[in-house]
Amino acid sequence: MKKIISLILLLCMVFALVACGSAETPAEDAATEAPAEDAATEAPAEDAEAPAEDAGAEATYTLGMGVVSNFDSSAAGNAQIDTTFAAIVTDADGKIVSCRLDVAQNKMNVADGLVTTGNEYPTKMEKGTDYGMAPVSSIGAEWDAQAKAFEEFVVGKTVDEVVALETQESNGHQVAVDETLFAGCTMDIVDFKAAVEKAGSDAWAVTFTTADAFTLGVAAITDDADSTAPTADADGVVKMYTEFGAAVVGADGTILAALNDAIQPNITVDPAGEIVSTEYKGTKRELGADYGMAPVSAIGAEWDAQSAAFSQFVVGKTADEVAALETQESNGHNVTVDETLYASCSMDITGMMAVISTAANYAR
Repeated sequence: MKKIISLILLLCMVFALVACGSAETPAEDAATEAPAEDAATEAPAEDAEAPAEDAGAEATYTLGMGVVSNFDSSAAGNAQIDTTFAAIVTDADGKIVSCRLDVAQNKMNVADGLVTTGNEYPTKMEKGTDYGMAPVSSIGAEWDAQAKAFEEFVVGKTVDEVVALETQESNGHQVAVDETLFAGCTMDIVDFKAAVEKAGSDAWAVTFTTADAFTLGVAAITDDADSTAPTADADGVVKMYTEFGAAVVGADGTILAALNDAIQPNITVDPAGEIVSTEYKGTKRELGADYGMAPVSAIGAEWDAQSAAFSQFVVGKTADEVAALETQESNGHNVTVDETLYASCSMDITGMMAVISTAANYAR
């Protein structure tokens, strides 16, 4: 009898142990699967939303343009004005997110008092390899490549930081001390810095908002039609007048922001081809009311105000649409047919049409 009781007790203990083991196994599964489930559902959901929000968030930017000119290279037989111009786009923190540079190096051979018109004046960027810097460059790089290296270097910097870039003299030029910049740009950067500084303090700067990527382009177009040759009774005047444009182009090809400006420098030459005098008072925007258009304007508006109105009008248009704006002749000028535009810009718009559409086509 005692053996039977002992056997029953032993069987009860075995059943109890089996029952306990069966209860623990699901508890372990629950402890390991639950965190795995959280990791597979909750965490990726949060991570997936952040990039989507960043990609679709609109941001506000500012476009400014600066123009710097000098007659330093004018000499007997050569009438010349060099104009460096820059456009920059800065973000809300004042950091440069895009920079474009170019130089309108306009010169005319006036030896023996010869003044010709109808010449072509491509910018240094437009000349590309034809400019001819690579063979004499210490790094074997052409002007356009070195200018682009400077453009890339200043991205992420403030205008003040660009202005503060240290230079040192090398073969008569002020070159960058920074080794990274010098590795890609060994030419004089003084006027680059000055043009960027002006662009950063542009009184006519415009803002735009976008959530998408954009490109930036600049252009310059020069005309010498108003130049006059010297005679026995009067000196001649070389008038290489240049219009400048900057355009920010959105992902859909339309203009998000634009600016334009112009210069009217005069270089007086005598019958021998000697430079008698040079005259340049600033860009038309810089002259403001001193330009003197308001008193003779059909709408009583100064050049800088009408220029700003045109730049605003082209926002939302493509380069082709700007180039195709319809005009009509009025007092010897080609003015807009569009009544809305004419109400704020009654002056000749052909130059502005050409330079802004070209800048938009050059956007990169």
